[in-house]
Amino acid sequence: MAENQARIFFGEELRRMREKAGLTGKELADALGCTPQWISTMESGRKVSEQSALDLDTYFKTDDHFHLLWRLANSLETKVALLPGFTEYLERERKAATARTFSALLVNGRFQSEEYARAVLSSTRSGDVEGLVENRLARGTTFLRDPLPSTWLTLDETVLYRRIGGARVMKSQLNYLLELSEHPEIVINIIPQDVGYHAGLGGEFTILSFNGSQAAYTESAGVGILIEDPVKVESFALRWDLLRSHALPVNESRVLIRNALESL
Repeated sequence: MAENQARIFFGEELRRMREKAGLTGKELADALGCTPQWISTMESGRKVSEQSALDLDTYFKTDDHFHLLWRLANSLETKVALLPGFTEYLERERKAATARTFSALLVNGRFQSEEYARAVLSSTRSGDVEGLVENRLARGTTFLRDPLPSTWLTLDETVLYRRIGGARVMKSQLNYLLELSEHPEIVINIIPQDVGYHAGLGGEFTILSFNGSQAAYTESAGVGILIEDPVKVESFALRWDLLRSHALPVNESRVLIRNALESL
């Protein structure tokens, strides 16, 4: 496998910045809350993580320098496995003020536990599955560390009973949803099964809101589609409003999640 030149450059830049600051690997590790071995691993270009890139930008006051390098390295690692269009969506997601997501079949990626993500990716993607799992978890970690001001997730109740990865994996995932539902910036609502047909059964989508504009993202036939046309985005916003009219309040939604958990 060819070397990831962006990851190597990341390591060279890290070493340059560390030496310029007159720091040893241990001193930098202590400042970042990691191990000297991890600093060495990154400097050698063997491996990097998004969280470390963000921490380095904060510590060295380099704006988005290390994070940009991480994103480039990450795209080179997973460019075959990522859906076309998804990279552009991730760029917009980071800058959004709010996110509203509906899922009819699976728990959305940002809200997946590690084992659930691995089960999904192992069955739907080729390539470096572990790399994809790591990237998805890093995205979720960043999301929890620095959440958007408002994040909504609405799920069809059938998602809670679809045994992705088996009972043990689903228990972990359902407990994770309950944990996330306690976060002050995250609202999780469930549409009960007895609603029957509703506007969300056409598929998963996310609406991102910015200052004065919106974008929508959906997937179809293995392609990620980022939509920025105001008229088309408004149609997704209307679907969202219709879905929300069927969804239960947060506390009642937690009851449905617990019921699904107890059924395993």
